[in-house]
Amino acid sequence: MAYYRAEGYDCQRSIGFLLRRVTTLTLGQIEAAFAGNDITFSQWVVLMQVGDGVAETAADVVRNTGHDSGALTRLIDQLEQRGLIERHRCSNDRRIAKLRLTRAGQEAAQMLTPIAVKFFNDLLKGFTLAEVDVLIGLLTRLQDRLCPLLHPANPSIEETSL
Repeated sequence: MAYYRAEGYDCQRSIGFLLRRVTTLTLGQIEAAFAGNDITFSQWVVLMQVGDGVAETAADVVRNTGHDSGALTRLIDQLEQRGLIERHRCSNDRRIAKLRLTRAGQEAAQMLTPIAVKFFNDLLKGFTLAEVDVLIGLLTRLQDRLCPLLHPANPSIEETSL
């Protein structure tokens, strides 16, 4: 069963439009929430991804965030110069630099987490806990549906069932 049809298509009800619009609105506002701190929201995201094990390399962060690789390299350089992150060459492939938080990086990430928590809790006011769980579940399911497209060795999107 197809949800969308070409005739009568309304971009404002498109998941693509809505996801992009929510992302755009969120980024502008959360960057403002981080203003006045020593670390920007974008820098905090890198610290959190590395600290939580979601990203091991700069390439992982690029895939997760969609950041330009050059801009992300500069951001990681800044974090490294400030002693918040370290690069370690992979022993079996010296071309790969693994990222690791320093103790100062861990502390900085933890110190700024309440800003993000407050922002997202404020954003979700009016939603029940069950609605937030459903929203997270649906977004996770959509993400899982899209991941095989990034890794051609995995089955195609048509071959996966969710």
